This record gives sequence, structure tokens and C-alpha cells, in this order.
Amino acid sequence: MILDSLRITEVFYSLQGESNTVGLPTVFIRLTGCPLRCVYCDTAYAFTGGKKRSISNLLDEVKQYACRYVTVTGGEPLAQPGCLDLMCQLLDQGYFVSLETSGALDVAAVDPRVVKVMDFKTPSSGELDKNRYDNISHLNPKDQIKFVIADDEDYAWSKTLLSQYHLPSVCEILFSPVMGKQNPTELAEKILQDQLPVRFQIQLHKLLWHDAQGK
Repeated sequence: MILDSLRITEVFYSLQGESNTVGLPTVFIRLTGCPLRCVYCDTAYAFTGGKKRSISNLLDEVKQYACRYVTVTGGEPLAQPGCLDLMCQLLDQGYFVSLETSGALDVAAVDPRVVKVMDFKTPSSGELDKNRYDNISHLNPKDQIKFVIADDEDYAWSKTLLSQYHLPSVCEILFSPVMGKQNPTELAEKILQDQLPVRFQIQLHKLLWHDAQGK
């Protein structure tokens, strides 16, 4: 069944602030709604509201930016079934598509051409029990797993998960500090001291524009 409309909070053009394409001009499509309520969430404005838009309308807007990279984000994009059709149509038109998703919803049906950036929820998020570890089996080497780290407990838990599921052999791993909670320099030094095979990242858009959106 093809669902040709989605509830959208915003579409905007900016620099990618995270992942391994950080710094690249990107069109962001932010879907409305999320079943999680992470303590450190910086996009709570996308939980409700938004406007119904057709996929064809979204494709027309993306085309205006003449940009190769598109990120589908939220909220939690996979909470809307039509997200899968949107990504497939973007891919068919030649875009490089990434999906920012929690580790809480099944990613099995996501087109394998999509780069999945999956955020496993750390203890400080308040949503630890929502993680679906069976999603790991649906990841490809080009995908990424992100850990958002607020404190020492988050860091220790993330290290354990790396080892338990052999995550560095699955795909690239991202460690990101919670702004205002985890000192980024201290996190970087821990990664170096423990010789972790992960990519340290700071949210570029917050450094440049001091907000979540990057506009």
C-alpha cells in the first residue's frame, strides 16, 4: 500500500550537523511525531502539529535546492508509514538519502540504499527500555549507530554495548556529547584513553547557529 502524504514539521536547507557527512549542504525533511520522550531531546517542537503534505509536493520543494543530499528526520520519521515511500522516491530520483531514527522502531523495511543513522538510547535519555537490539541485524557497513552521551554512566553503558554486540564490525559508531551536560573535551579524552574505534562528533549546527535546526 502506497501512502502518498505525510505530516511534516518543516523542510529546510542547511549544513549537515552530524554523522559522517557533517558539513555538507543538505536538505532536511522533518516529519512530525515521535513515540519517545528523551530527556535531552532538542526537537520537542516536532512532537505535534505539522502540516499534511503530499510526497510529490515534497519532491518539488527538495528539487528547488539543487542539492544532492537529503536527510529524513523527526521526531521519529518511521512513526509514519509513508516515510518509507518518501525515501524510495527520493532515491529513485538520484538523491543520497539518510534517515535519522531512534533504535526503538523496526528498520527492516527501510530501503537498503538509505543510510540509516540509528540512535541507541543511553540511560540518561529515560528511554533505555525502548531500544530494539534486533535492529542491529538490519544494518549495513555504510550505516551508523549513534550514542548520545550525557554522563559517565552513559559512556560506560555505550562501551559495554560496543563489545557485547561487536558494533564496530557492523558499521561506523558515533559518540556525541549532550550539549550542556557532557563536556565535549572530557568525552574526547575518554575515547582516546580507551582507544575506542568510534567517531567523536559535536553538533556543528549548534556551534554555528546555537539551535537544533541549523538555520
